[in-house]
Amino acid sequence: MPRGNTPTRPVGGPRDRSARRPDDRGVTAVELVLLAPLIITFVLVLAGLGQMVSGRNAVDGAARDAARAGSLERTAAEARAASTAVVGDQLERVCVPGSVRVRPTGSGHEPGSLYAVEVSCRVRALAMLGLPITTTVSSTSASPIDPYRRSG
Repeated sequence: MPRGNTPTRPVGGPRDRSARRPDDRGVTAVELVLLAPLIITFVLVLAGLGQMVSGRNAVDGAARDAARAGSLERTAAEARAASTAVVGDQLERVCVPGSVRVRPTGSGHEPGSLYAVEVSCRVRALAMLGLPITTTVSSTSASPIDPYRRSG
């Protein structure tokens, strides 16, 4: 008799998977029915939280860009218009329509000072999932006004 890999137990013995007890049938289906909605809900909540983080980053970037755009203008009125235009373009898809607010917080618009702006809006967050849950996010940024710029 050749030596080598010989089976040590018979095939189809008591450890065979086809010889399950009859009361175990359908357990996997029940587990799937109970756990699938929980897993799907968990993934959707994670996606919503990701939207909130993305919204926060978008508002921070819009505030930075609005301050820079306002600091390049010659008058306070032009600076406010430029800031509002920049923020409107950047936050159009991130925030709830009509919730974007741009407020200059500086004392004036003299060369050598800072042009500061506060941007706030209601981020859609879980609205992409059909849930009317929003959160208000605000950010402030400042940019120096060039002291050597040409005036009017």
